[in-house]
Amino acid sequence: MPREPPVRVVRELTSRGYNAEREAVTLLAGASDPAAAVERAVDAAPDDALTLTTDHVREVVDDATPNASDSEADASGGDAPTAPTETAAAATATQSADPGPEAPTDETASATASTGATDDDIQPTESTTPVETKGVSEGQNAAGRRDGRDARDDSQRSVEIDGDITGESTGTGEYADFVATFRDRYDRLSKKLRGRVNHRPTDALDSMPGGSEAAVVGMVNDVRSTASGHWLVEVEDTNGVFPTLVMKDRDIADHVDELLTDEVIAVEGTISDDGGILFADELHFPDIPRTHSASTADRHVQAALVSDVHVGSQEFAADAWQAFADWLHTEEADPVEYLLIAGDMVEGVGVYPDQDEELDIVDIYEQYETFAEHLKDVPGDMEIVMIPGNHDAVRLAEPQPAFDEELRSIMSAHDARFTGNPSTVTVEGVDVLMYHGVSIDEIIAEYPGDDISYDNPHRAMEQLLKKRHVAPQFGGRTRVAPEKEDYLVIDDPPDVFHTGHVHKLGVGGYHNVRLVNSGCWQHQTEFQKSVNIDPDVATAPILDLNTLDVTVRKFA
Repeated sequence: MPREPPVRVVRELTSRGYNAEREAVTLLAGASDPAAAVERAVDAAPDDALTLTTDHVREVVDDATPNASDSEADASGGDAPTAPTETAAAATATQSADPGPEAPTDETASATASTGATDDDIQPTESTTPVETKGVSEGQNAAGRRDGRDARDDSQRSVEIDGDITGESTGTGEYADFVATFRDRYDRLSKKLRGRVNHRPTDALDSMPGGSEAAVVGMVNDVRSTASGHWLVEVEDTNGVFPTLVMKDRDIADHVDELLTDEVIAVEGTISDDGGILFADELHFPDIPRTHSASTADRHVQAALVSDVHVGSQEFAADAWQAFADWLHTEEADPVEYLLIAGDMVEGVGVYPDQDEELDIVDIYEQYETFAEHLKDVPGDMEIVMIPGNHDAVRLAEPQPAFDEELRSIMSAHDARFTGNPSTVTVEGVDVLMYHGVSIDEIIAEYPGDDISYDNPHRAMEQLLKKRHVAPQFGGRTRVAPEKEDYLVIDDPPDVFHTGHVHKLGVGGYHNVRLVNSGCWQHQTEFQKSVNIDPDVATAPILDLNTLDVTVRKFA
């Protein structure tokens, strides 16, 4: 009797409320009668058990009828094994040998984008062109490809999470909470600038003689043009506000277009004769150091970076998601051990006007239940990390806490990890800053010209890194919750910056940080048509954690 694909075993177990260790799934799938083996394992499980262990399942399989070994021997094409575990391992090794880093496929090798470790502004190269992947090729056992994983040492896997607001939110919306947030922002970002300029507090600038060279570090309070076409930039610190003037004929005038209120900058220049203004010679941003050196994993391992699944929408690309899940079961996808999802698992309810007319599932909990079913199609041995987005059932104001316990229980397949938006997820030593990306809308809207647009979202991501803050401007499109500290500050440079939200694919780099905006799994809605967004659907950027190269897979 053919071995049952492990994915079906996982589905059957999760439908009964159980998780299982990877080898336990392998043993059940390798049994002569997998369905009966699952039945025996569940019946024999302790009342308080949530996870079926390998030892527990082995006892159930070993107690099976004597003919089981013969059946497995026939299935694997060899002699009768001494134990069911060895048979499962042998069958797995035969069916799904890991090609390893020394033998990449031609298609994958040609679709790899180099980070360009010394480039200041890395742009997507031809190698980031999506690779058309229409599911699984004929003759491949999609569901069984990842059985066993005998050649893999999963002890090398590691996932750590930092910067998560979940369980730490203390803000009540009072004035004092906002003061605390902005003071914390100023204190942390100003420290990154003070070593670069000989700064003075704003109240000390008033007493400096005209013609003195001076510098100030503060938050942008206001930006406006003068009658002569120059720019007046008011900078505020904890002591007051001081005006700085950027002359229109200076090279730094171009940087004025990048300024957002509430971001922290440094201005160097000369005090006017009357001492009332600082003529700006230089503008400095907290920025990612050009000397930043990205960390990489110690082995050939990859992560799929996806976002904006939008289950529940009439435009959800279900077939494309299934093709993606099927591909993850293939030998080609064997190095892909991590799945990082940057928000908007579901379409949500009441997110934009007349959204109900575009819903396929109107109940929010049913949306998550359906998403969970689609998540089960992903190989059961993948490590999954998810953050929420603006369509998800969490608070809209950022930072957003992770999904609550009820939603976590619905999306419990594969023991997925849930963290807040934003969070830094360190995967085998590689720091991945995951942020859903609502503020990208604001960056695009505020920045003139076509250099930063929805067609190149990674350029907006560069600005967020430059400002060292994922949502610098308060009171605009991005809702910000006041907290005791500003969870949106980018304290340490990440190795990878992963966003979504805008439904456009963008791959690039900035000061040796890999930038990935991962597109979406939702075809164009009427609302998107109204705002001229043509989404990049069913794109799955695959990040090589050993090199930070990116391969973009297309499944539609």
